[in-house]
Amino acid sequence: MHVSIYELATMKDTGVPSNNVKECCSTCDDSVDTTVDLEHDHSSHSNFKAYIPGLFSFIFLITGIVFDYFNLDFFKNWVRLSWYVIAYLPVGLPVARQGLNSIKKGDFFTEFFLMTIASVGAFILGEYPEGVAVMVFYTVGEEFQHAAVSNAKKNIKALLDVRPKEAFVLKNNTYVSVDPDTVSIGDKIQVRAGEKIPLDSTLLSDKATLNTAALTGESKPSTVRKGERVFAGSINLDNVIELEVVAAFKDSSVARILELVQNATSRKSKTELFIRKFARIYTPIIVVLALGVTLIPYFIVDNYIFEDWLYRALIFLVISCPCALVISIPLGYFGGLGAASRNGILFKGASFLDTMTKINTVVLDKTGTVTKGIFKIKEIKTLSNYSEEEFMRYLIAMETKSTHPIAKAILQYSSDELPLEATAITEIAGKGLSGTINGKEILVGNKTLMQANALQLPANTNSVVESLVFMAIEGHIVGYVILADELKDDAQHMISNLRKAGISKIVMLSGDKDSITQQVAKELKIDWAKGGLLPEDKLREVELLKKQTGVYVAFTGDGINDAPVLAVSDVGIAMGGLGSDVAVETADVIIQTDQPSKIATAIQIGRSTRKIVWQNIALAFGVKAVVLLLGAGGLATMWEAVFADVGVAFLAILNAIRLQKMNW
Repeated sequence: MHVSIYELATMKDTGVPSNNVKECCSTCDDSVDTTVDLEHDHSSHSNFKAYIPGLFSFIFLITGIVFDYFNLDFFKNWVRLSWYVIAYLPVGLPVARQGLNSIKKGDFFTEFFLMTIASVGAFILGEYPEGVAVMVFYTVGEEFQHAAVSNAKKNIKALLDVRPKEAFVLKNNTYVSVDPDTVSIGDKIQVRAGEKIPLDSTLLSDKATLNTAALTGESKPSTVRKGERVFAGSINLDNVIELEVVAAFKDSSVARILELVQNATSRKSKTELFIRKFARIYTPIIVVLALGVTLIPYFIVDNYIFEDWLYRALIFLVISCPCALVISIPLGYFGGLGAASRNGILFKGASFLDTMTKINTVVLDKTGTVTKGIFKIKEIKTLSNYSEEEFMRYLIAMETKSTHPIAKAILQYSSDELPLEATAITEIAGKGLSGTINGKEILVGNKTLMQANALQLPANTNSVVESLVFMAIEGHIVGYVILADELKDDAQHMISNLRKAGISKIVMLSGDKDSITQQVAKELKIDWAKGGLLPEDKLREVELLKKQTGVYVAFTGDGINDAPVLAVSDVGIAMGGLGSDVAVETADVIIQTDQPSKIATAIQIGRSTRKIVWQNIALAFGVKAVVLLLGAGGLATMWEAVFADVGVAFLAILNAIRLQKMNW
């Protein structure tokens, strides 16, 4: 199930026949692919020129019907036949040609064959207007259907086709424009206001304000400081900035995302694959049934009239065309993939839209998934006669010399007081720091460091589950800081949304100590949690869950240590951010915004997609079944068959397009 995106099949060109009939039944012909090709632009196929033959034939058809209505003397015999033949040829010949090409390849039973037989049969029976109408409405319907599919493809392409076309690279003290593919790691580049960053880089300028909406779905601009990483496809909002390239374009975040979207549209769902197989069996059966409608009544009815039963069989053929099914289903999945992309969620294939609908158990990693993975001061406690401001001045002076994540959190504390200078600082591995400030001996560190120096810990600290940093001055503990990993802003929102989505069980598995894991789980009202786990422990827990009858597990994680669990779960969801190679490689779904609330959104999009697909299947089969019976019974005309076929296709397309318009 889990395949590296670099191992997936490469995209094929969506080459559309140059004639006026687009192969709506792409699932009937394996040579046609419904994938999104981001390298080629086929928009010209859906412009007005494609409708001209159908429009010409339609005008001739309507004019001929008017002439028939007024029973004009000149519009008789060969003149009338010639008129309708002229109306038929622009739309009928391309369809007949496609049918002939399919027959040459050994594929006799296609929609082109059905439409050609039905229209020619109508001409043989003298029903010229109906013969023309079959092809006119079929061709125009095909054009509208093709336009709908193309629009869905372009919606996906527009969301993520953010590849910059040029990069300004420093050469001989001058910035020159080059293709991003030619830029090397370590090159310095310049990006002006309003332009896209061409390659993954680190910022050399003091700061930059970037729009990353095309990559993450996050509309709020982000501020980046000097030395921080920026990603290709982000838009520089103000001032000229300079950067140093850290990855070739083929390895950049935007290139991986584009490849992911391309491959997503090529990986079919089980429903699409079923319809592909079904269409290849369905059409021959319809042809055999049509022959039966024509010939069997000869043996069982009185006053058998061959022409009447042939007409009924032709109606049967027209209404049986499976275009509504084979167009609206992939279009529905295109809509689902596009809706997800707009929300910063990337599915690796339509198959995962389907699998997501089965999920009833969500397993969450803690650090980096539910929490920000960044320490933050939760509480400051001072002892003796030290004020909070004075205590923090000493503590900050010591931590300034440390690169530990806890030190970074302490240094975020803001103070208007002038900083103190610490000297003779020594790092005590795994315990803390020692040093001198204003001639006073200072110790800063954890419980172990304090106990190693025979210092009495405050009694109330024994029940604290978060990380503690103590400070002792001249052999006396003067205070401590409680630090905790902060919950993500939408963590509570995630839990409530998952409950609303009907998720029956929410579990948290973490490598952090169990006391902290349980505290976070209690705060979020998670069903069950377990901490202190190694990667293999997480894997074992998820495998145990999957062994339970009727349990479908989605695991959400972010780090390399989560890769085994992402791979074994029914759906692996990665808090992908922009630079996580492991997440992109292993997971089935990528949450680009790193927002856990998007898990519920992904489930809702999957369910809505599947609902619309099955609505279209029911609509197509239901209407066609009714009209097929009416036609076989002589209660429906060719006109009704044509309008029913085209009408069902239009309704199915409009229903599928709804996905692209929904707000999540």
